[in-house]
Amino acid sequence: MNKHIDVISVLWIVSGALGILFAFLIFWFFYGISFIPDVDWQASQILRVVGTWGSGIIAFFSIPEIIAGIGLIKRKEWGRILALVVSFFNLVWFPLGTALGVYSIIILLNDESVKIFNPQAK
Repeated sequence: MNKHIDVISVLWIVSGALGILFAFLIFWFFYGISFIPDVDWQASQILRVVGTWGSGIIAFFSIPEIIAGIGLIKRKEWGRILALVVSFFNLVWFPLGTALGVYSIIILLNDESVKIFNPQAK
């Protein structure tokens, strides 16, 4: 079971890091388009707002994935709970988020996993 938890923790960190990278790409894409010379000033302002908010939202949902992965590596109970919450939110991101979410839920709700994260639990 420890190997499954290690795999899940690495997958959550990688997923969060890719989300942060995607957020930066979205930001720079929209922000870069706003500087095209033939674009009206209203359109450039809208592109900057869309790029800023879009990348902010993606980063906002990616940061807990990295934190959950770190918590799982350290075998903290809060990391298991955060990973379960993040797993439920990622079920809508078909197909990779769904696969990672289902795998995480199955492994982290297992009785053996609960005992690993909380040795006092019966």
